[in-house]
Amino acid sequence: MKISLFIPCFVNLFYPQVGISMVKILERLGHEVDYPENQTCCGQPAFNAGYWDESRSVAEKSLETFRDAEVVVSASGSCGAMMKVFYPELFANTPQLEQAKNLATKTFEFSDFLVNQLGVTDVGARFEGKVTFHDGCHGLRELGIKKEPRLLLSNVKGLELVEMGEAETCCGFGGLFAVKFPSISTAMDEVKCGSIVETKADYVVSNDSSCLMQIQGMLDQQKRPIRSLHLAEVLAQTS
Repeated sequence: MKISLFIPCFVNLFYPQVGISMVKILERLGHEVDYPENQTCCGQPAFNAGYWDESRSVAEKSLETFRDAEVVVSASGSCGAMMKVFYPELFANTPQLEQAKNLATKTFEFSDFLVNQLGVTDVGARFEGKVTFHDGCHGLRELGIKKEPRLLLSNVKGLELVEMGEAETCCGFGGLFAVKFPSISTAMDEVKCGSIVETKADYVVSNDSSCLMQIQGMLDQQKRPIRSLHLAEVLAQTS
């Protein structure tokens, strides 16, 4: 299968190792990976802020970029949900609606794609450490992703998975939310990080680097030794 990667802005700019890890895993599984270099922002920031015309002008580029893709795999539940769930809403009553629907049907978040499309729950990974998992809001609530990353982690040799009490609680990032409401965002982040610390985990893992940016910032501020890693970074390791 030829898989086209959709790499969100923040992954491209701050966490390129996440995209590299995805390529390693998919190629290990025998698939051809394509990275369209003209891809850009999915348009979610403007969409969430209510600037739908501006969001459409950005999102149209994604429609064209992935028009002929066999399947599109996203490194983010958040941006993946934008393309899979919200593009048909964004392009309703426009000439691009059918194109948006077509892209939505062939777009998948990474763990969802591995488990539910490829039928893979063991990618041959080895990772030593105690791990807890954070459910990003869009992946959980818009895409219904819950068991998939946990199935993948449970088959990683050497890894101990422990659940935190606030696994489904928002980390407080929410993109522009953290900018507009910093005090509320910080309070939510403190609750999340407190729950992580209680597990005594060495690592906090998620399928959204944006959440991990927020969480790691608080953990660093609190001088906690816990590291944050994207799911793909864990699954890419074999020794």
